[in-house]
Amino acid sequence: MQQDNNFSSAEITFDTNDQVQGNQQNDEKKYQVTYEEKVLTRDASVLTGETQTDNKSLLKKVLMRKRNLIRRASTSTVTVAEGPPYHTMKIETVAQLMKSDLQNGLKESEIAEKRTQYGYNEMEGDGGVNPVKLMLKQFLNVMVLILVIAMVVSFVFKDWVEGGVIAFIMVLNAGIGFAQEYKAERTMESLRQMASPTAQVIRDGQQKTIATRELIPGDIIILKNGDVVGADCRIIESFNMDIDEALLTGESLPVNKIVDVLENAEVPLGDRVNMTYSSTTLCKGRGKAIVTSIGMQTEIGKIAKRLLDSGDNARTPLQKSLDRMALVLLAIAIISLIIVFSVAKFRIDDQIVLYAISTAIAVIPEGLIAVVTLTQAFGVNAMAKANALVRRLVALENLGSVTNICSDKTGTLTQSKMVLTRFWRPDSGFHKVSGLGFTIEGEVVSESDADVKITKENMNDGMQQLLESAALCNMSELRQHQETEEWYGIGDPTEIALQVFAHKLQMGKPSLMDNENWRLVSEYPFDSSIKRMSVLCETSNGEAHAFLKGATERVLPCCTAIQMSEKGDIRTMSQDELQALILPKVEDLAKGGLRVLSLATRRVSTKGKTEGAISFDTFSREEIEQDMVFLGLVGIYDPPRAESKSAVEKCHKAGITVHMLTGDHIATATAIAREVSIIPAEGNVDHLVMSAQAFDKMSEESIDQLPELPLVIARCSPDTKVKMIEALHRRKRISGMTGDGVNDSPSLKESDIGISMGQGGSDVAKQASDIILVDDNFATIVAAIQEGRRVFANISKFVVHMVSVNVAELTPLLLCLAFRKGSYIVFPLSPIQILFNNLITSAPPAMALGLEPVHPQQMLVPPRTEKESLFCYRNIIDILYYGVMMGLICLANYAIVIYVYGPGDLGINCNLALNQNPDKETCYIIYNARGALFVTMTVLLLLHAHTCRDLVNPTWTWKVLTGRQNFYMYASWIFGFGIMFIVLYVPVINTEVFKHSPITWEWGMVAASVVVYIFLAEGYKLIKRKFFRIRK
Repeated sequence: MQQDNNFSSAEITFDTNDQVQGNQQNDEKKYQVTYEEKVLTRDASVLTGETQTDNKSLLKKVLMRKRNLIRRASTSTVTVAEGPPYHTMKIETVAQLMKSDLQNGLKESEIAEKRTQYGYNEMEGDGGVNPVKLMLKQFLNVMVLILVIAMVVSFVFKDWVEGGVIAFIMVLNAGIGFAQEYKAERTMESLRQMASPTAQVIRDGQQKTIATRELIPGDIIILKNGDVVGADCRIIESFNMDIDEALLTGESLPVNKIVDVLENAEVPLGDRVNMTYSSTTLCKGRGKAIVTSIGMQTEIGKIAKRLLDSGDNARTPLQKSLDRMALVLLAIAIISLIIVFSVAKFRIDDQIVLYAISTAIAVIPEGLIAVVTLTQAFGVNAMAKANALVRRLVALENLGSVTNICSDKTGTLTQSKMVLTRFWRPDSGFHKVSGLGFTIEGEVVSESDADVKITKENMNDGMQQLLESAALCNMSELRQHQETEEWYGIGDPTEIALQVFAHKLQMGKPSLMDNENWRLVSEYPFDSSIKRMSVLCETSNGEAHAFLKGATERVLPCCTAIQMSEKGDIRTMSQDELQALILPKVEDLAKGGLRVLSLATRRVSTKGKTEGAISFDTFSREEIEQDMVFLGLVGIYDPPRAESKSAVEKCHKAGITVHMLTGDHIATATAIAREVSIIPAEGNVDHLVMSAQAFDKMSEESIDQLPELPLVIARCSPDTKVKMIEALHRRKRISGMTGDGVNDSPSLKESDIGISMGQGGSDVAKQASDIILVDDNFATIVAAIQEGRRVFANISKFVVHMVSVNVAELTPLLLCLAFRKGSYIVFPLSPIQILFNNLITSAPPAMALGLEPVHPQQMLVPPRTEKESLFCYRNIIDILYYGVMMGLICLANYAIVIYVYGPGDLGINCNLALNQNPDKETCYIIYNARGALFVTMTVLLLLHAHTCRDLVNPTWTWKVLTGRQNFYMYASWIFGFGIMFIVLYVPVINTEVFKHSPITWEWGMVAASVVVYIFLAEGYKLIKRKFFRIRK
């Protein structure tokens, strides 16, 4: 073994196939990592740990916490696992492990071999969506299979009309489902497109430009401002290098990268400041790094792997309810067939088969799937108008039953715009600054005296110098859009916040440089080693002033005094006195979740330095950053959206718990959570707030034993968010996840309903989500939940309507088996009549029920429980009562026509035609009776839709009939009655197709039936309200 003397706790050996030892095969590849004398060996095909039981905790420090075994679809079948924690290793150790040279990079002669081992730097998908499989999926449904059987039997017995109608319904349903689902699965393609297309690397000592997909572990890459990092890397050199990692960590601020070795292997992703990750963006500075992971081994690759592994979400409660209903209907259809064949004593002929088909068709609500899908589509359209785009129809139903929303903070509850809200001056204390975002309107008032409003005209000299330091020690720009007139910033978010603050008091950088003739002479940029920056500026009269800003602990050592209100009132202080005065104020600001910066200044004497104008090299940094006068503290934070608090409170009223899962620090997360009412504004909230490190270390059993899950989890990783979703699932909760970054994608996919941001969201998050908020507004979720609840309530109404109509049809079909002459059975409803009522007449009023407006109390009740599913006991009882009641009324009219008005003769072969005997119209009475039953059934099912507008409260009262109306219902009535008259009175259609005759005096029975129906329906509701507790 070759020891690395610079890495005392680790020594690394990397053996490859070009160094054959002993009996090793040429194709064997392995490396060995010794970490505090604990050894882990990893072969090309198998990962094995050769340690004792008590060494497991140490091994976890060698490997990352999670091992993803990736099934590669590219050039290699090698199983690859995560390597050691590179952020805990010295650069030389990483280079030795990668078999690379820090100065000259990889050798071109090694690239082919490494390519065989690692493959290409690209995301690997599962081949995309298969349209054939997706279309077949639409037919793999029990209800559809029943229709397929009925269609086949119809065609076998040459009943072309009936078979054709059933086929049309199946094709319509499949088309709608296929069109929606085909758009849904493009997440991996979005991930593939995120990486930078090219990268600057050093190979054989030469700088080269290569395609990002050709990067190999061990490559030395050169990074500059604006680059998108192409792979996961360990930093080698860093010059003021800030990287925006918001997509992965959720942090709103860029992370300053350094070279230092980190001691803790379990540092969260956002705190690994010596690493940079694929698809993050360099927003300032430059640097050099060595590639450690590519493709599916990168952090973004792990997200892609999780998305592939998670597959589709579990079936929603609505889908499960429809599946159960289909199985029940299948059983009823089979029982009905057995009953028909039994009555016929199993002497099966074409008429018995035709009757059996009619009975089976009567059981199936052929239009239900189409109505459910179209109702959801209308809901999607309504939500689109409310700025919520639904990507998957089933999400709409799930959204209405959400019990917990897990929200990201940055850009979701907050604006993702840093803003200065509070500052402290030594002479006047704390001040508040109003105004959100980039707008330059805002007021500055003293916290000690709210009546004291600070303006440019009345500010003292000390305050003016604070503003000058904020504006001039600042490289950002604030601009106004020419068309929209909205303000936007260019540069570092923190500096933009300072610039906005200065603009609010008319002392922005442009104003100072143009109107007051300040000139920037020299800039001493922010350096992570000293955590401060300074500038040297010159006034129009030649005076030189230095301005300094940075972390308080790095600014105070440069200061020797504090600036009071008057220009000459400067009080000299020792370091101890400065710290005693200022550090408690820093802590006060930090408690509010603010990022605290200190500002300082001093007048610089040019005497003896230069005879002419001063220039950028007149003074060194050390000369500028000394003997500073402390000006004050500023507190900056990412403000919540104005609508977030009210939206969260509405969620609470609706029985929905809101959790904040964020990559920010715990103090900031707690402060924002208090502001938006996720946690109480006052009191101890320690049991409601938790760090991700603490949460991740908890076992599933420990989490399940918590009285309630934490409402705020800070410093989240993607696994933390998924772990939270899984914990909610174990508690039988319906979870919703909102987010905008790549880091949110696994939890968006894992949750029951994923909600991404349309404006600030990444493509990956959008493709992984079920719903996209166009306006990135958390408040839109409330409207979406309300719409989801409305849609499910309406689906419940029309399911009761449609299935009770099926029961109403099945009732006379089964009871009429008693009306037979030997084995000759006359059906009371022909197959076409049944299909007509199920599809043409029943579907439009059912659709009208789907468009029923939202109930005023919809968002004041808790989410539905599992007991309140689509086919709960209450709905089943409603279906059976209304169905049997309507069926008996229709059967009574049928029997009256045959046995009271007529002679009781069942005719000859009246299932086939009106007159089988040329000398006598043997089927006239039967056709009349069918006509009466058909009209009664049609009228009742149309009126029954109005009854189902409210399954608890009365609907046939004057108050309801003159109150809030559903005009779609009236339109469906006009259509239903109109087409009923056509099929009843148009010759040939009535007798040859529908096999019934026009009615005359029977209309009196129909009118009486309506009165009886209304009386029985309202009486049933009265009993429910009086004797049963029913949630309204």
